[in-house]
Amino acid sequence: MSGNYTCEELVALMARLRGAQGCPWDKEQTHKSLRRYLIEEAYETVDAIDANDPEHLKEELGDLLLQIVFHAQIASEAGRFDIQDVVEGIVTKIVRRHPHIFGETKVSCARDVIVKWEEIKSKEKNEVSAIAGIPKSFPALIYAYKLQSKAARVGFDWEDVEGALDKIVEEADELKRAKKGEGLIEDEIGDLFFAMVNVARHLDVDPELALHGTCKKFERRFRYMEEKAETRGERLPDLTLKQKDKLWDEAKDRERYKR
Repeated sequence: MSGNYTCEELVALMARLRGAQGCPWDKEQTHKSLRRYLIEEAYETVDAIDANDPEHLKEELGDLLLQIVFHAQIASEAGRFDIQDVVEGIVTKIVRRHPHIFGETKVSCARDVIVKWEEIKSKEKNEVSAIAGIPKSFPALIYAYKLQSKAARVGFDWEDVEGALDKIVEEADELKRAKKGEGLIEDEIGDLFFAMVNVARHLDVDPELALHGTCKKFERRFRYMEEKAETRGERLPDLTLKQKDKLWDEAKDRERYKR
């Protein structure tokens, strides 16, 4: 096989890998066994986006597409659906949820589109609750953000970010009391995270991306500390906390000057 492949050839390739003379590993896979690979490929795709690397993004989108074709092939073998059903389903859904493009509905801004999308989605799924339809497997920060966003659409929200900021102070105080035995510490930490997500939402910041960025920043600075200590003939674990703090400040200053 060489060059200029089509989506149909990708589907045929997967069918061959799963066929009688196919790959032993591919033939053993199930929807459940592939679950973690689907998640991993999605995160690797996000990494490529964050790195602003088109070639890497192209590769990762291919890996993600392979997972979709893989799941469709498994379903096809079981007589449930195939890749064509998947394509027809998403095209039908997109057309239905864009009545301002394919129908007579009028919208004035992107927010109107989101509101209309949620209205149509809720009717499709016959959802009674305003907060229904959020996958329980979402990472906790995304789960919290989605819950708050849906609740806000029916008016259950702070009027502005100041109220959300005050809630952080309130939850921090409750955590301090819990430390003294006046409450469940895990519950109060969860409440504090939830309150911080609310502030992020009011400021139009994705909390998952914000925390991920901070984690990368911490990793970058910590590695600098290790490398700097090594160039001085020292080991980071052997340094005092004061010495480590000094290296940390060096790492921060170094990044500040680079901006």
